[in-house]
This record gives sequence, C-alpha cells and structure tokens, in this order.
Amino acid sequence: MSEEGPDRDGALTGQDLRGLDAAAAAFDLALQRGRLHHAWLITGPEGLGKAALAHRIARRLLGAQPDPAGGVMASRADDPATRLVLAHSHPDFILLDRYDVEGKLRRGISVDEARRLPAFFAKAPALAPWRVAIIDAVDDLNTNAANALLKTLEEPPPRGVLLLVSHSPGRLLPTIRSRCRRLAVRPWPADAVARLVRDRLGLDADAAAGIAAMSGGSPGRALQLAGSEAGEADRAADLLLAALPGGDEAQLIRLAEGFRGGEGAERFSLLLERISDRISTILRGASPPPPAARRHWADVWSRLKALPDEVEGLNLDRADAFWSVLADLRSAARLFPLGSANADATVGTDR
Repeated sequence: MSEEGPDRDGALTGQDLRGLDAAAAAFDLALQRGRLHHAWLITGPEGLGKAALAHRIARRLLGAQPDPAGGVMASRADDPATRLVLAHSHPDFILLDRYDVEGKLRRGISVDEARRLPAFFAKAPALAPWRVAIIDAVDDLNTNAANALLKTLEEPPPRGVLLLVSHSPGRLLPTIRSRCRRLAVRPWPADAVARLVRDRLGLDADAAAGIAAMSGGSPGRALQLAGSEAGEADRAADLLLAALPGGDEAQLIRLAEGFRGGEGAERFSLLLERISDRISTILRGASPPPPAARRHWADVWSRLKALPDEVEGLNLDRADAFWSVLADLRSAARLFPLGSANADATVGTDR
C-alpha cells in the first residue's frame, strides 16, 4: 500500500495517479544515472497531481522504501520516512505553501517563508541522503519571495533538491526557469477524463464528455467541475462574450448579484475561469486577433487568471470586481469582438 500524501490539485487518489508514472520515470532515470539536478520544475495544468508527484519524489529521496504496486517512485505507507514526511516532521524536509499552521489559505507565499530555504540547505542531511524542499506552488511566490528563491537556485546546495510545482511556468521569472530542469506532467486524453468522471460519479456519457472538454485534460479539475455549477458558468461565459461590447444590463446585474455570500466565491471563480479559457482557445486558434488586439486580449486573460485570488486575498467585493473586469472585456472587444458561435445573446447598451 502506498500513500500519496497532500494533493491539493484535486481529488485524485490511488489508480487515478498512474498518469504521474511517465514524469516519475524521467526523474528516476536521472537519479539512477547519478545526474540529479538540484532544482526541478514540475509543470502542467492544475488537477494532474503535480503536488502528489513532488511528495512521492521527496519521500523516496528521503529514504522511504519503494512500493512498486503504487506506481513509479511510490513508497510504502508504513515506512518511517513516509510517515515523517506526511507529518511534516522529517528533519531533512521542508514544505512551503499557502497554508498557515491552522490550515487557512493565505494570499501567497511570503518572502519570510522563502528566506527559510538558505538556512535549511546550509545544514547537512540528518537522516537521509538528501535534504528536500517542496514549493507548492512556486507561482504563489510574491516578487520578493521569488528573488529570495533565486538566490538559493544560484548557489546549488550540496545534497539538496528543490521541487517546484508550477501551474503557469510562463509567468515565472526567466532566471528561475533557466536554473531548473523541467518535469512535465501531461494532460489526460479527453476520453480518459470522461471515463474517470463516469466511473467515479456515475454521470451519463454526454455529461461526462462535456465536463472532460471543460477540464483541459485535468482529471482533478474534471471532478471539481462535476460537483459544481460548471454547466451554468459555461453558458454564462458564452452569453457574455457573444454580447460584447454590449450586454443585457438586467442579466449582468443578476449575474453580479450571484457572487454574494459563500457560494458566490465559487461562482465568481468558475465564471472567470470559463471566460479565460474561451479567450485562450481563440488566441491559440487558427484565426487569432491581429497583433494589437491580441496583446490587449492577452492582458485581459492575465487579469482574469489572477483576479479570484486577488479578490479573496484582499477581501474585495466580487460584484465590483466583476464590473471592473467587464469594462476590460468591453474595451478589448471594441478592438476585436470574440463572440461565440454557440451563444444566443441579447445585446444591450454599455454600462
């Protein structure tokens, strides 16, 4: 029996994580050949189990016995090293993430957290052959924290390994990317995601296929979407984009009012995700906007991706944030309207 440990990418366990084997095998090959790089950038969309892979690698580097039945680089759940890592009490292991000691989610990973790394790696391994640090995710480092990490990367620690989880490596400092070896976790084929959703949740084939299409090949994200208002958010995104730069004011007001309260956070995040996915698909398509409009839409996409965390971290009003990002969408649409072939929207006047 193996224990995957923390996986905040999604509700993936056991057999679901076999998609990690190819990336784990690449790391294992480097380890066996004695070519272990000091820093590894584990990349791929959210929901693929990248954090689980990082913990899997960490436990083996820290001496846990292998469990071939659990997949490549898996370790036995009853091994003392496995238990120490899972309890965050192994002296040769450190984890930097957005969760505080009470399990509450912080806005990002601070510079004070990143500054723990030099002192950690300055010590020789106590129990294991290596000292291992996981940053989950390196995308969450603020500017000062990223610069602090860079200092550690520039002076590789002896017998030290950094495992950096990244959902958006393109947004990292080029100097961080250049000092890491990339370990890519690949998205699943759509039919495999649909099969997982059908088997786990009992959805019919059409519903499972729709969820798989929205997931971008991420099984963890597919499971999250299946338990959310994904279909409604998908339709709302189509309607909103098709109506730009206009829109039915009454519909938009009702949409904004739905972002109030606890359940509103999920609706807000999901809608912005669906809109940003639509924009990304068009920008990467066969007929993208002209260069000036493409840059404008790319800036809007970046804001959409960052806004949910910014709103929750700063405790901003979601409805106000929605009207603000709608103004950005309308401005970009005046340069190049994206529209939607699948939406039947009512076009009104600007707010």
